[in-house]
Amino acid sequence: MHHPALTMFTSSFLATHVPLAAAVLIRRLGVPIPLSPVLVWAGAMTAHEPVLAVSAWIMCTVAGTVGDLTWYWAGRRYGYRILKLVCRITISPDACVQRTETIFERRGAALLISGSLVPGVGGVAPPLTGALGLPLATFVIYDAAGSALRAAVGLAAGLAFHEQIASLLTSLALLGQKAAVVVGVLVAVYVAYRWLRRWLFLRSLDIARVSVQELDAMIRRGDRPIVLDVRTKALRELDARRIPGAHPVDLDDIGRTAAALPSDREVVVYCACPHEATAAKVAMQLRSHGLRRVRPLVGGMDAWAMAGHPVERYSGKTDFEESTPVDRVVV
Repeated sequence: MHHPALTMFTSSFLATHVPLAAAVLIRRLGVPIPLSPVLVWAGAMTAHEPVLAVSAWIMCTVAGTVGDLTWYWAGRRYGYRILKLVCRITISPDACVQRTETIFERRGAALLISGSLVPGVGGVAPPLTGALGLPLATFVIYDAAGSALRAAVGLAAGLAFHEQIASLLTSLALLGQKAAVVVGVLVAVYVAYRWLRRWLFLRSLDIARVSVQELDAMIRRGDRPIVLDVRTKALRELDARRIPGAHPVDLDDIGRTAAALPSDREVVVYCACPHEATAAKVAMQLRSHGLRRVRPLVGGMDAWAMAGHPVERYSGKTDFEESTPVDRVVV
């Protein structure tokens, strides 16, 4: 014979934890659903049941880590190519790749904790750390901590405002089918907002680009274009290829780079970001410093190499750490 208290506990557990774990896993796999409201709802539903609240937190942590592990292994297997897919399916601005690389250079694996609450970073960090070769054990430890932090924040918000949330849910219940329409509209608005942000971001990068064929032709004609590699140091260490004569650039000191560049030469900027996001941003920054003949390279390093054009390799760590001294650029 079933104990009533156990039956009620099981019913509450299944009603909250199954959809909660599913939502966390689906979101971490890249489907752009709004996860925060689900976490807040779960926190409110378990406000009077400490055991349920703790188990919900554990399930969220496990589900989040499992989802992130999928992307980590994809990063290990496919490298930076997987980041283009991540930025597309998560509807996040493509600059998140460069920003996440920069944070990883400064903080290392701690990025998986501190970046777990930062929009555009948390989704890119797992495949990025996989591509950069972070050890599996280190990834699991730090990512689990990040998943635990993300879940704790959402659930705690639900616990803190459980009375208001309960009142809201009661009002929605009274609406019946209209409540489903309201929720559906809110989700649609959220997704539309994310797409709008992405569209506005890509539009902000609307700048004339140069193809690999055009760059090769300029080099062959003797136009002596100045080629700037604006990939982060972490990526240059991972992929030491460069376009012949390319200069690595310090993204934190674009003003110094601009001062070193002559205004009468063509400047081509390349990166490894989807839509040449970082290269386009740097090109626009250089233009703001008075340089007008600056264009990002379509497809970046990968497009250049795939077209069969010559490739050099950085000779060592000192090359990665150089910025662009005047005497190295003006030649």
